[in-house]
Amino acid sequence: MSEFFERNVEVIQHRWPMLSARLQVENTSLLQAELVEGLGSTLSINGIQLTSRHDRTREARLQADSLPADSPVVHVYGTGLGDLQMELLARAGLERLYVHILNGAVFALVLQLLDQQPWLGDPRVELLYAGDLAEIQLPFFALPSELVLADDFNAKIRDRLISEIHLSFNNRDFKADDPQIVERLQVSLPLLRTDSDVAELFDTRVGEEIYVIATGPSLEQHFQRLREIRGQADRPLFICVDTAYRPLLERGIKPDVVVTIDVKISAYHLPAQDSAGTRLVYLPMTDTSVLEAWQGKRYVGYSASPIYNQIRQQILRAELFVGGSVIHPAIDLAVKMGGSRITLFGADFAFPMNKTHAGWSDGQLGPQLGVAKNWVLDGNGQRIKTQLNFRSYLCEVERYIGGHPQVRFFNSSRAGAMIAGTTFNPEFVQ
Repeated sequence: MSEFFERNVEVIQHRWPMLSARLQVENTSLLQAELVEGLGSTLSINGIQLTSRHDRTREARLQADSLPADSPVVHVYGTGLGDLQMELLARAGLERLYVHILNGAVFALVLQLLDQQPWLGDPRVELLYAGDLAEIQLPFFALPSELVLADDFNAKIRDRLISEIHLSFNNRDFKADDPQIVERLQVSLPLLRTDSDVAELFDTRVGEEIYVIATGPSLEQHFQRLREIRGQADRPLFICVDTAYRPLLERGIKPDVVVTIDVKISAYHLPAQDSAGTRLVYLPMTDTSVLEAWQGKRYVGYSASPIYNQIRQQILRAELFVGGSVIHPAIDLAVKMGGSRITLFGADFAFPMNKTHAGWSDGQLGPQLGVAKNWVLDGNGQRIKTQLNFRSYLCEVERYIGGHPQVRFFNSSRAGAMIAGTTFNPEFVQ
């Protein structure tokens, strides 16, 4: 074991000295490792097999075949046992292979047990920690075992990889020719023609501070303070997502703008009573009965989704960014209104304090807490429960924030997920 490690590290030390220093301090003692045998053998880490235990080479060949054969550059996330790297390096046209470490301790352990020099020494290989880059690189193959085993440092890249892998599956229900979608858009046409373009709200709050309020459990920490601020003459604009509307009203906090995009949102979530004076921003998939009952002014926009391609040719309306959740257009609206300081409330993307949402019972707005099998890091660097779609929504928020460096984004709580690109608002976070 020591002999393998010394030889492997010698190569890494020569080619990537700084990375070598990091690897040599990785703690492998916390890993539960065992040899698993079948027709062949592999290494199991914490109950997760790194590769097939029957035919590692054939598995690696299948994985390689999923990548473009003519691509001069390929990215592999996870180090495995080196099989996929060797398969890709056999391609004559490959000019550069980037290998992104998803778990430093797992890789350090493999270096102790197996000879990895053949691929580590290939001049076409570049080795780095996945978390050293802010974004995933294409084209890629992510080793499934190490998506599960990814450590805290590389967790955000893991989340982006999983989100990208699931993209086509998540979009399966949003096809432009889907009869239900076509019917829904036809029903909404009369309102689309008469309601105001959301563009009318753009640039109406240039340089101002705006609060964007979601429904994560940490919102409960701020109800009293938000109610106090709402009563002030000179205050930030309050934009809330649809599911936050009722909890806010019940605590005497009337938002200025509500954003909704989901056909499943009903009058139960958006009661029309006392809605006069509150503007409603929506996308055409919204339930028309909710829209017709709303007493305040309505504004409509589109997303970039192809389901709106035909209707946008008939009725011109501005676009809001949507990345799977209503939090995305709410934030985009705040930016397009001109907000220069945007503080997020209840944007937890997780289940802190053993709750799913503020103001709603467990399971009322989706899966129950007990089914949460995934995790993200909170504002204190600790793991908290979440679900896969929340992690995808977080990825898109972080990408959006990264694309708007002119705006200062703040988080109001450490209890929820750490949001890259935000700082904590000292008025709400000690």
